[in-house]
Amino acid sequence: MPELPEVETVRCGLEDAILGHRVEFVQVHRYDLRQLIPQDFRQFLTGRRIETLIRRGKYIIFDFGDKHYAVLHLGMSGRVRIFEPSESYLARKHDHVVIRTNGDVCFAFEDPRRFGMFYSIVDSGWQDHPPFNVMGPEPLSSEWSGEHLYARLKRKKAPIKNALLDQHIVAGLGNIYVCEALYRSAIHPQRMSQDLSVTECDSLVDSVRVILEQAIQVGGSSLKDHQKTDGTLGYFQHHFSVYGREGEMCNQQGCDSVIMRITQAGRSTFYCPICQKT
Repeated sequence: MPELPEVETVRCGLEDAILGHRVEFVQVHRYDLRQLIPQDFRQFLTGRRIETLIRRGKYIIFDFGDKHYAVLHLGMSGRVRIFEPSESYLARKHDHVVIRTNGDVCFAFEDPRRFGMFYSIVDSGWQDHPPFNVMGPEPLSSEWSGEHLYARLKRKKAPIKNALLDQHIVAGLGNIYVCEALYRSAIHPQRMSQDLSVTECDSLVDSVRVILEQAIQVGGSSLKDHQKTDGTLGYFQHHFSVYGREGEMCNQQGCDSVIMRITQAGRSTFYCPICQKT
């Protein structure tokens, strides 16, 4: 599933291409995604000007500036392809929504597995609607700190790896970047959340920020499905320290251990048993 860096990469691509444009044409090929696309979605979007594009967690919100919003979630395999005015739109089998603007820019939401979502909100604030009204803070915001994380974890009876994937604790993190941040902080993924000290939480928050910022700079990680809006791949998978490296040597100088893999809550966790002691 695309995580925060991949979603932010898509948001930036859309912002560069369509911010300030007015939606002229909408075609919905399939309505039956994880959450049904509203039947009036075409009428809802047509004629509206895209004022702002916001990322919240793993969601992208199209703000039309008149209490009307469209919410996009890429799901497991979703991607957005943008066609500039000089390009011809080339349809694919799993293009579920196609939108063209008055700037003659076309973009398609493609989702082979149909776990994504594209729906509308009409209200004074999208923040008051689920899932946004119960999300934790953004990990790149000043609102999130080691002290804040410590306060949220001190009664959390779960391994720290699982806790960081909880969108109520912090928004947007996924399996890849949690594994990488825990390694960078030298924290074992099976450590109980409530046992972490304030100092360790400070280190973890710092590591999360560094990892996410590095990943965004190179367009995220392309493992199976993620592509940038121009069809090129992200590059951060070439910088993984632990994720997907089971059986390979740890990169830390002086460490002679190999990367291990365990399963936590049905997901693979990668770590170094020497650098990340329990």
